[in-house]
Amino acid sequence: MHLTRYEERLLGGEEGESVERAMRLLVTLGEVFGAERLVEVKSAHVSGVSYLNLGEAGLDFLKEQAEAGAKTRIRATLNPAGMDLQRWKDQAIPQSFAEKQLQVIAAFERMGVEATCTCTPYLVGNEPRLGEQIAWAESSAISYSNSVLGARTNRETGPTTLASAVVGRAAFYGYRLAENRLPTAVVEVEASPCSRLEFSALGYVIGAQVGNGVPFIRGVTAPSLEDLKALGAAAATSGGVALYHVESVTPESRSLAPLDLKSLERFTIDRGILEETISKLSVEAEKPITCLGCPHCSLREIEEAARLLEGKRLKGRLWVFTSRGVYADAERRGLVNLIERAGGKVFRDTCMVVAPVEEMGITEVSTNSCKAAQYLANRGVKVALGDANSLLKEATK
Repeated sequence: MHLTRYEERLLGGEEGESVERAMRLLVTLGEVFGAERLVEVKSAHVSGVSYLNLGEAGLDFLKEQAEAGAKTRIRATLNPAGMDLQRWKDQAIPQSFAEKQLQVIAAFERMGVEATCTCTPYLVGNEPRLGEQIAWAESSAISYSNSVLGARTNRETGPTTLASAVVGRAAFYGYRLAENRLPTAVVEVEASPCSRLEFSALGYVIGAQVGNGVPFIRGVTAPSLEDLKALGAAAATSGGVALYHVESVTPESRSLAPLDLKSLERFTIDRGILEETISKLSVEAEKPITCLGCPHCSLREIEEAARLLEGKRLKGRLWVFTSRGVYADAERRGLVNLIERAGGKVFRDTCMVVAPVEEMGITEVSTNSCKAAQYLANRGVKVALGDANSLLKEATK
C-alpha cells in the first residue's frame, strides 16, 4: 500500500502510540481488501456504544484508548447508547448498567467524540456532501449517507471508525470507488408504498433479495426523508445493503443510463409481498409498549405523533426515541409536551434495539420498524407491527 510521507510518520509513531495503533489497524484493513492507498475522510460516526453490546471488554478497550491519549482530529459523532443518559430511571434501567454506560460515554468524550448518541447523525448536523469521503458505522446511517446524500463510506465498524477519527484517514476500497457504486440489480416496485411501515417492509424484502448488492429501485413515488430512512434501515437488516439507488430520487441514480441497467438481474415486488413480509415479522401482543424511532425519529415524525395525540390519553405505554438535537427542537415547539401530556415518553440517546430489554422486564413491543422487529424478536421479545397512525390510534382507544 502506498502511504504519503505524512501517513508514514503517523504509522511510525511520531505522533504517539494511539495514532500509530490507529494507522496500523487501517493499513492492515486496507491490505486485506487490496486497497492501494488511504484516503482523507471528513467525518466519522462511531458505533459500539451501548454497554449491552460492548460488555466489560469493550469498556476496557475504550478506557485504554482514552488513557493512551487518543484524540479525534475530524468531527466524530456517536451511535445510540443503551439508555437515555439523563432519564434512564424512567426506563427501569438497572443502576449497575447505568454506571457502566456512563463510563463508556465518558471515555468517548475524553477522546473528543461528540456524545450525540443517535443513529441519525445527518439530522443533527453531521451531514456529509455529495461525493465526500467519510468513515461511518451503524448500518442505517451508512445506507442513508451513501444512498440519499451521495457520500462515500464502507460498512465500517466501531474500532475502524474510531481509528479513522483519530488519524483522519480510511482505506480506499469498496464503496469509496465509483465503479463499486453501480447497481447490481433492478427492483421493480409495482405499487409504491403508502406508509412508513410499507417502506420499511420494502427495504426488508429488497435486502433479502439482493444481499449485499446495490439495488436500483423503480416505481417509488416521491419518498420523504423518513421513508428513505426506513427503507435503508430495513434493507441493511435483512441483507447487507449499504447503498441503493431510487430512480430520479437519489443523486447518483440520475447519472445512470438505461443501458447501464439492461443486463442486470431483476426483481418485482407487489403490495402482496409487502403485506406478507409484515405478517411474517409480526405476532400477537397483549400489552405491548408502543415504540417509535428505529431509526431515531425526525422532527416531522415527532410532530405527526404529537398531533395525533393532542387532547387524547393513552391507555398503554408509548416510548418515542430520538436524538438530543431533534428533541431540543421538538421541545421548543411544544411537541414533547403534547406527547407526554397524553401519557407517552420521549427518550433521547437510545432505542429498544440497544437497550437491555431483558433486565428492563420488557417482553412485548409494537412498532412500525421491520429492523426493530427482527432484532427484538431475536432476543425473545414479541413484536406486533403496524403503521404509526394505526398504533397510536389503537393505543388511545
